[in-house]
Amino acid sequence: MTQTLKNTERLEVVDALRGFALLAIVFLHNLEHFNLYHIPDNLPLWLQTLDKYVWDILFFLFAGKAYATFSLLFGFSFFIQFHNAEKRGIDFRGRFAWRMCLLFLFAQLHALFYNGDILVLYAVVGFALIPVCKLKTKTIFVIALLLLFQPYEWWRAIYAMINPDYIAITDRCVPYAEKALNVAAHGTFLETLYSNITDGQLYSNIWQVENGRLFQAAALFMFGMLLGRQRYFVKSHESIRFWKKVLVISSLTFLPLYCLKTFVPGLISNPSIQIPYNIAVSSYANFAFMGILVSLFTLLWFKKENGYGWQSLLIPYGRMSLTNYISQSILGVCIYYGFGLALYTQTGATECLLIALAIFSIQLAFSRWWLARHKQGPFEYVWKKGTWIGARKKIKNKSF
Repeated sequence: MTQTLKNTERLEVVDALRGFALLAIVFLHNLEHFNLYHIPDNLPLWLQTLDKYVWDILFFLFAGKAYATFSLLFGFSFFIQFHNAEKRGIDFRGRFAWRMCLLFLFAQLHALFYNGDILVLYAVVGFALIPVCKLKTKTIFVIALLLLFQPYEWWRAIYAMINPDYIAITDRCVPYAEKALNVAAHGTFLETLYSNITDGQLYSNIWQVENGRLFQAAALFMFGMLLGRQRYFVKSHESIRFWKKVLVISSLTFLPLYCLKTFVPGLISNPSIQIPYNIAVSSYANFAFMGILVSLFTLLWFKKENGYGWQSLLIPYGRMSLTNYISQSILGVCIYYGFGLALYTQTGATECLLIALAIFSIQLAFSRWWLARHKQGPFEYVWKKGTWIGARKKIKNKSF
């Protein structure tokens, strides 16, 4: 905690990992046509077969895991900012609360275009870091573990066992989804913007709450904060040993969790038990597989002095994650939604993967160009400046 983290130690592996997670998110969002799920029926048989393999493989590898990795690194970034402010004698908690308010505004910009926004969830759940950030490491770990356990879902499952009349509801988002997706498919540009910021936000945020992400995000934020506190992204014998342990434990737990997720639900006849069971166990399986991906990525990075070439390539992409996350959605909806090229009606998974690679290539080239001239991405710069607005004036007044 008292050591100063060098930029190369503190950021590069994390930025590369964040870029990797964001690339996976770009893949999945494109395969989903940015929530306009549609499988063209006029494709040749060979392409339909290839599409199925592409869809199954990418969703197996990244669905629920890319978001989890992104969330983990959100908590890590909080620790870096909190620790750096602490070294300067500044209590960062108030600034972070304001920072989350600014993130909520960025979320509104993003939600205008894409009805699957996750930044609102981050802005709200981010406040959970404030009361725990000064607690002992073991205390935070226990709290995060309890949240990861999905206590609300297990309470619902147990209550359904006791009370046969109880009905678990997880479709409150459906009416808003139907409205938002209908407009996305057939509406004009302005109609789509209005629908996304109203029905679209209700759809995406209710869906996330109903599917356990409220508890999971808070747990991941706290685990990420602890990774920063323990310096596990800084190469050392201890950190290498830690990530090897994570890899082994995650690998051993993923297979049984995957079996519990895949085969057990069919044996549960009561939907009010099955629904919360699915949410909780899927969350565990995704967390375990995320552990495999993150530990492998980090160990590979540690094996080379500055990571492998394909990892280093992702650094500028990860450094501009907020800019790239929002802009990939703007590009995507212009490609797939009805007001744009409406390609959701014509593209299968393979073609969507190629489009995703094109979007990534454009964003990566822009990120490299921008960061060669600026220290941060455009949205990152605005967010940082907004976070610390008025700070210098307060410090100056204190000196008198």
